[in-house]
Amino acid sequence: MATDGQSEYEAVLCVKPEVNVYRIPPRASNRAIRAADWKLDAPDWTGRMRVTARGKVAYVKLEDKISGELFAQAPVVEYPGITVETVSDSSRYFVLRIQDDNGRSAFIGIGFGDRGDSFDFNVALQDHFKYAAYRKPARSCTYSLSCALFSHHLEINTS
Repeated sequence: MATDGQSEYEAVLCVKPEVNVYRIPPRASNRAIRAADWKLDAPDWTGRMRVTARGKVAYVKLEDKISGELFAQAPVVEYPGITVETVSDSSRYFVLRIQDDNGRSAFIGIGFGDRGDSFDFNVALQDHFKYAAYRKPARSCTYSLSCALFSHHLEINTS
């Protein structure tokens, strides 16, 4: 079984047909980020968002609505965490740490027109990491079956 998540299948966790992307100002301090500081009436890009998972890593992919071409991607290894952060003044907006193939990263703002879409996005990430935390590596079927038979045999003989 692959440990880096590269050869495992990719599962689609959530698709949202419209997400807005914003350039966000650099952080001046450790204070909470506010979406009101962004230019919410003029998004810098609009497209589709797909949240996928490969192994224990989730990927937030921003894609062109028509061609499906990848605009940006954010690998998420823990949630909540630095890759996806909520803003302090709205449930519809998030800060996303995108990363290119060379490992360079940048922070952008994303926002949904509907609160239900942001809820779905949030729950998809929470559910993935809840499942990933409890997921154990699979043992071979023969080993599991022989252990079960052996344990059952011991229970019968010790009674």
